[in-house]
Amino acid sequence: MIAIADLLFVDSLIGPTRDGAGVPGAASDAEALDAYSRTVSGVAERLSPSVANLRVRHRGRGGATFEGGGSAVVITPDGYLLTSAHVVAGTRRPVRATFVDGRECEAQVLGADPFSDLAVLRTDAPDLAAAELGDAERLRVGQLVVAIGNPNGFAGSVTAGVVSALGRSLPTRAGAVTRFVENVIQTDAALNPGNSGGALADGRGRVVGINTAVAGVGLGLAVPINAATRLIVGALLRDGRVRRAYIGIAGGPRPLPPRAAARLGRKAGVEVVDVVAGGPADRAGVRPEDLIVAVEDTAVEDVNGLQRLLVGEVIGSEVRLSIVRDGEPLEVRLVPAELTV
Repeated sequence: MIAIADLLFVDSLIGPTRDGAGVPGAASDAEALDAYSRTVSGVAERLSPSVANLRVRHRGRGGATFEGGGSAVVITPDGYLLTSAHVVAGTRRPVRATFVDGRECEAQVLGADPFSDLAVLRTDAPDLAAAELGDAERLRVGQLVVAIGNPNGFAGSVTAGVVSALGRSLPTRAGAVTRFVENVIQTDAALNPGNSGGALADGRGRVVGINTAVAGVGLGLAVPINAATRLIVGALLRDGRVRRAYIGIAGGPRPLPPRAAARLGRKAGVEVVDVVAGGPADRAGVRPEDLIVAVEDTAVEDVNGLQRLLVGEVIGSEVRLSIVRDGEPLEVRLVPAELTV
């Protein structure tokens, strides 16, 4: 399929034509726009059957109920759907899923992870049209993307734009704990109300993100489909939750002192701003103003890098932290606990 960017590039090389004359094979503006339209409409036709409208009933204060909604993407033909965790947060009832072919069915929430804003649902509806999952790591800034949601049941919503930025961080919160979703996709494809949980697709119709938030006027964010989020989805399918390690600190990035930076060959670490009393770090002797520079032998320079290493596999196992205290390097050993909310 010809990308509009390729057509416009060829057109710019050929230069303007007069009365339609010019080098044979030159693409006119109309042809370029037509190619763009064909790409977007092709993605919409391919993916719309895979995107469901969700109607979610929540119980509020005093026993009152109210209805929210969003979208979801079918990821297997036998009824597994992927959506945003905030779409189904707080509900213990089955969710109503409606598809563009008119089918309506109940879906159960199998698991939700507020820290990645992803959730998995299961419905017994047979022969669903599963979307093809792509890889957000291959996206480039400026690449065409299409956002597809189903906020109004049968009337789907399709918008198109480009990747505005990559590598953004989206803060998520559960209880008093805040973490960051990494490598979030920023796009100027408009996200309409109810589009959360819907698909962000590339020009070939492969789902590269799950739309999650409106970042501002003309901006939208999507959780990427990549190796990390595939592991999260697998954990939700298998266990209904994602296990994460917890060491009991609040921290932020900070440049290393010059002498320590020269010795370690890196520029920054994670400054310990606060230590939770009785937590793993406190028991190991970690202090405020310590600079964490590595976990085992893997360097960390910011909070996101530290969070990447605090995976379920290290829960209950001793790990070695390399820190800088008062300009001098030292090591401490601690046993991460499981993060609970």
